[in-house]
Amino acid sequence: MSRAISINAIDAAEATIDAHIFTPDDGGRAWPAVVLFTDIGGLRACYHDKAQTIADDGYAVLMPNVYYRDQAGPVVPAGKSFRDDDVRPTLFEYAGHLTPEAQARDFEALVATIDAEPEFAGGPIGVVGYCMTGAFALRMAARHAERVAAVAGFHSARLAAQDDDNSPLGLVDRIKARVFLGHADGDELMPPEQIGALDRALAAAGVDFTTELFAGAGHGFTAADAPVYNEAADARHYKRLSTLFEETLS
Repeated sequence: MSRAISINAIDAAEATIDAHIFTPDDGGRAWPAVVLFTDIGGLRACYHDKAQTIADDGYAVLMPNVYYRDQAGPVVPAGKSFRDDDVRPTLFEYAGHLTPEAQARDFEALVATIDAEPEFAGGPIGVVGYCMTGAFALRMAARHAERVAAVAGFHSARLAAQDDDNSPLGLVDRIKARVFLGHADGDELMPPEQIGALDRALAAAGVDFTTELFAGAGHGFTAADAPVYNEAADARHYKRLSTLFEETLS
């Protein structure tokens, strides 16, 4: 039987992080660890489903509330979405608090939780991010290179923007993990020039990476509650994650 365990007291530098752990069953064993960072919409039903789908492949998935500094639990009210004018400003405001320095403090707390909670086996960690958190996943892999063995990002945003001083481009030479990046075709938040710049940086750093363009898919294609949701591309994204984690976390 699948389950999700709520954790409301992950000690972090500024507050306590509310989070969920998803496991394949309730059989009382430990599983390889995966950290899942939600997209800009934060915790909600489709990301619970996503985390459980990954967990059912044989992992304990830790999904934190990235907005815990501002609000516990879901940020988007029921029946609303990022696309609503009365929701979007709040999400942008909260996302603006997630500086690379703030993220680094959160990574420390998440690794400590993985080391402390019985659902997680010791050893290598996988990390996956979506939309804005594709950058989070790369930063965590760079800052915890001794632990993170696999990192993935799907329909990631602005990973190599020239006007972004906080781009993860400057950290890729620290990454020891295997990297998979699944980009949406025609995604204006990750255009071809940025894909090329990131690929060149990863190659120059000697990172083991794969970049794949999901042709015909739009930004947010794995989010089941988004108008651009693409069922075929979403299924493909799970296959890519399954292979990545099987080959690195087993």
